[in-house]
Amino acid sequence: MIFEKYIMPGLMLGTFRDVTPELLGERGVKHLLCDIDNTLVTYDDPEPTPDVLDWFEKMKEAGVRVSFVSNNNAGRVDKFNEKLGFIAYSKAGKPKTKFLFKAMEDAGTTALNTALLGDQLLTDASAASRAGLFSYIVPPIKDKTTLFFKAKRLIEKPYVRKYKKIHGNGEIK
Repeated sequence: MIFEKYIMPGLMLGTFRDVTPELLGERGVKHLLCDIDNTLVTYDDPEPTPDVLDWFEKMKEAGVRVSFVSNNNAGRVDKFNEKLGFIAYSKAGKPKTKFLFKAMEDAGTTALNTALLGDQLLTDASAASRAGLFSYIVPPIKDKTTLFFKAKRLIEKPYVRKYKKIHGNGEIK
C-alpha cells in the first residue's frame, strides 16, 4: 500500500456531528478546515441545513474557527457560505495544499492548531497529511455515482479496511 502514509486519516468518525469542540480540544485544535460536499451536506443542499448551523454555533461558542476549503466551484461555495461569512476557498485542488496554508494564514493559525474535516481519503486526508494537519474523515453523506467517484472510492477501500482493522472491531470510531 504505497500511498498509506499520505491517505490514512487521523480519525474516522460516523458523521461531522461527531467532531465536537471537546474532541478538537483534545488535540489543541482551534481552527477546523471543512470540506462541504458529502461532508457537511449533500451536493443537492445549496445552504447549510439546520443541523449544520447548530454544529457551527457549537464550534463558535467553543472558540473554534471554521473555514471552508472545497474543490467545488465558487458559485457553490459562495452560496453555502453566504450567511456564514467564514473564510472560504473554492476550486482548492485538494490534495494540493495551497489553500489549506492560505486559510491558516488568513485565520492566524498553524498546522499545530488546525485540522481538516472531509469525506475523501484521496483528496481531504491526503491534503491534510501533506500540510502536516490532523484529519477527521467521515463517510460520504450521498456519494455521486459517476465512474470517477466510484473509482476513487474503490481505491480508498483497502485503506478504510486497514484503518478499521487497526482501530478495533472494524468500526469507524
